[in-house]
Amino acid sequence: MDILVCLKQVPDTEADIRPTSDMTAIDYTGVKFIVNVYDEYAVEEALRVREKVGGKVTIVSLGPDRAVEAIRTALAMGADEAVHLNDPALLDGDAYTTARALAKAIEGMSYDLIFCGKQAIDDDLAQVGSILGELLGLQTVTGIMKFELVDDGKKARVHRQVEGGMDVLEVPLPAIFTATKGLNEPRYPSLPGIMKAKKKPLKTVSLGDLGLSEEEVGAKGALTKVVRYSLPPMRQAGTIIEGETPEEKASKLAKALREEVKVI
Repeated sequence: MDILVCLKQVPDTEADIRPTSDMTAIDYTGVKFIVNVYDEYAVEEALRVREKVGGKVTIVSLGPDRAVEAIRTALAMGADEAVHLNDPALLDGDAYTTARALAKAIEGMSYDLIFCGKQAIDDDLAQVGSILGELLGLQTVTGIMKFELVDDGKKARVHRQVEGGMDVLEVPLPAIFTATKGLNEPRYPSLPGIMKAKKKPLKTVSLGDLGLSEEEVGAKGALTKVVRYSLPPMRQAGTIIEGETPEEKASKLAKALREEVKVI
């Protein structure tokens, strides 16, 4: 079974993210990057399916040169090979142009299953997987928490959380599934895996290889644009309510809320 996993490299969740001085972009100076958390679940599920039925797991990622580090991490986890969409014209786009470039790359590949993370933790858009499904003409199920092959591998049965219960769906393959927390527990790359990852095939794809123009991808083709970035306002210092007894403190608090803050 040929399984594809779409992967994104994102800033570390603990990184100090700040906008540039003109507030039009993010300043990534000194920021550490990692594999998108939800994409780790996607990679792990792809590996588990391959371990059960055999086949090949291919990572597909769009990003600059530094994205190779995230791709190699997935290869060290156990993926077999990777395709890296790396061209300045492909960068700084939105969910649509990202999905369009990925779709063009995937069109020429063999696949029975495509896994994605449910969303990227940097922009939180949760759109690429669904748009990719539309462009490829594939059914897409988002936010799956359980996956199993049925009907001799012709279908997948998946569970997804909904308000008050769980959806159980059967989907004919090929199809796209976006992974969320609870689907599995991603494995850590082993030392032998890290060493093997350095020798696994990693193909670089440019804009010219995709057959798209600069106006169709990246920032030029984006349907949405970020106009301005800003940090949330600094929290003001709190006020300590003094008093000898709980009753006195409660009385002073109620008075402050009524007369100063004016919320009661």
